[in-house]
Amino acid sequence: MGYPGYAPYPGYPPPAEPPRSAADLTISIILMVSTVIVGAGSAFMGLFSLAFLDHCPPATCSVDGAVTSVLSALAIMALVGLTGIVVTIVQLARRKRGWPFAAGTLVLCLVVLFFGGLAYVAAVGG
Repeated sequence: MGYPGYAPYPGYPPPAEPPRSAADLTISIILMVSTVIVGAGSAFMGLFSLAFLDHCPPATCSVDGAVTSVLSALAIMALVGLTGIVVTIVQLARRKRGWPFAAGTLVLCLVVLFFGGLAYVAAVGG
């Protein structure tokens, strides 16, 4: 209880937030943009490769397998990329390091695309 007419004792100041690393923010943004660019480029190239799949001998080529491999790889990559970007943004909002998550997202997307490419080559008999 304070005395009448006097202001109450001020409380403790709120804890200061840790400083945000400019290098971490820059690297994270560059890696996230790279992930989006790789995704867009691979979607273009994957659908382009399906559009020009005119000569596909039935003995060594499966059009259904090619379509499945391309669309599956793109869908999985989109899911991995979106999840990784959201996790990176959450980490940056918490003022934690985000670049490892952004780098991991880019690497996982490249791995998914690599295996999708292998499945495409196996499906068209190349």
